[in-house]
Amino acid sequence: MASQSNPMSASEAAAASAKSEPTNKNAPQGRPGRLSRPNYRQIHRFPLPVNVHPLPPLIPHNPLSIVSVLLSYLTYLIAPPHHEVYSAYFDSETSSVHVTDAKAIRALWEMGFFGKGSLSRSEPSWLEREKKRRGLLGGVTSEEVTRQRRTERRELKLERARMEKLAIEQRLMAEAAAREAGDTSIDQSALPPSADGVTNGKPATEKFSLRKAREAKLSESQRSVAQTERTDTPDAPDSSPSNGSKAVRFSPVVQAKEFVSDSSVVRAPDSTIDEHGIEDEPSLNNEEHLQLSNEEAFFLVYGLGALQIVDGKRNAALSPPSLLSRFCQHSYCPPRDLSANLEPDDPFMISYIVYHHFRSLGWVVRSGVKFGVDYLLYNRGPVFSHAEFAVVVIPSFEHPYWSENEERKAHCARKQARSWWWLHCVNRVQAQVKKSLVVCYVEVPPPMSGETNVSSEDIGALLARYTVREMLIRRWVPNRTRD
Repeated sequence: MASQSNPMSASEAAAASAKSEPTNKNAPQGRPGRLSRPNYRQIHRFPLPVNVHPLPPLIPHNPLSIVSVLLSYLTYLIAPPHHEVYSAYFDSETSSVHVTDAKAIRALWEMGFFGKGSLSRSEPSWLEREKKRRGLLGGVTSEEVTRQRRTERRELKLERARMEKLAIEQRLMAEAAAREAGDTSIDQSALPPSADGVTNGKPATEKFSLRKAREAKLSESQRSVAQTERTDTPDAPDSSPSNGSKAVRFSPVVQAKEFVSDSSVVRAPDSTIDEHGIEDEPSLNNEEHLQLSNEEAFFLVYGLGALQIVDGKRNAALSPPSLLSRFCQHSYCPPRDLSANLEPDDPFMISYIVYHHFRSLGWVVRSGVKFGVDYLLYNRGPVFSHAEFAVVVIPSFEHPYWSENEERKAHCARKQARSWWWLHCVNRVQAQVKKSLVVCYVEVPPPMSGETNVSSEDIGALLARYTVREMLIRRWVPNRTRD
């Protein structure tokens, strides 16, 4: 049985790994200024928040394998695995599910990437970021790593633009000098390359890139430090520019120092100093909770049995049938009455069918609202790689029941209304972010005859009436698909 361990945050894991590993000066170092990543393989080693009891392989021609299988079954009967059930509450005002327990938050995020932090971009890391801001924690969070990477790329792009501008100025000066000398046959090979790296219609051997900008920035900083050291010496000659412009020079300490406004260490307002002059550690409460989508919450309750949701007002646990009725009620704006019957093309049912389908196939399903789609599919999780596929959910009404009269035809046409402009825009966005667009059609069955109350129906039989069809859309490029 795969036993669960105590959940540990990414920053704590990074700090622990940094303490346990010995420092080796001869070991190859990474990129300067880059922070080491936590051991995500160990943190997210469980794909789902459930305990499993694996069986040993059964080899027919080996009698000992049968004994091992029997011993495994006996161990399961004597000491069955402990199944942890976490708690959450449903807020009818916001139509969302919230998890407030710290252990449940870490477990649901680290085992399956469920939900998002209410004060974070994705991973609930507000407490670690606040501790680091106050100087109480030495680790790093994913938001800080992302911010540092974006800042580095922005600075390198500015340096590349400066180098391109300098190359253009040098080229214009060389051409002007050649014209003043009366030389009509200008040697194009002697001129510096243009901004796009092209000289006399031919591409130059070296083109500006982020790597060259990084090298130029490093050499320029070293050169400025060397000039500053020569200026500070008493016997150094005057190194002021010849054109009469003023130059500002910093000391080597200030030149090498980096200022980060977001990570500055400040004193906490609620910290106290005792009579011995020792500052006590301030009390810091975690103000962040984990917010689950309705599809994620119902999958954890019904599909895995790892979550128990209570009503925020009545403080009573909700069963899966009543929870399904509640989610279908709040899939409309404003919410419908609880006494209303379940419609087969309910927005929550259509969305949950697709979520349950891809989760059952082993994909990590996340919201795709920032890319204009319904879902994003990750192979292992957002901390390992980017999403490979973007999913758009469209209901399909192929059953003859939906085409019996004009009213039903108009209803189906309104539900399926999509234009080519919409498809082109969505596909263009996914192509820009290097994702493949998947159009997922959910075949909607006709309404069930008789009583249609969810509480009296088997949820498994209800979900089995739906059919899912996927269609992958890719841009056709003639040069790449000739063969």
